[in-house]
Amino acid sequence: MLGRLVLPGRQHVPVWLMILVGIVAALAGTAIARALHVSVTGGIDWIEWLIQIALAAIGVAAVDRAKARGHRH
Repeated sequence: MLGRLVLPGRQHVPVWLMILVGIVAALAGTAIARALHVSVTGGIDWIEWLIQIALAAIGVAAVDRAKARGHRH
């Protein structure tokens, strides 16, 4: 949901697909944060959290664009 909130405009992505994109983004964001050695800090893991939200936003935008292309053809 946070990935969707950071995108401007309206997205036409069903809730179930948005949740799936969010799960994938969270897993990928954690993997990237671990690879960058920023996944474990002394408090809230802000960098990991921001990576996950950014990936979710990218994923929602990609799904929305793919869905829009599918409706045009």
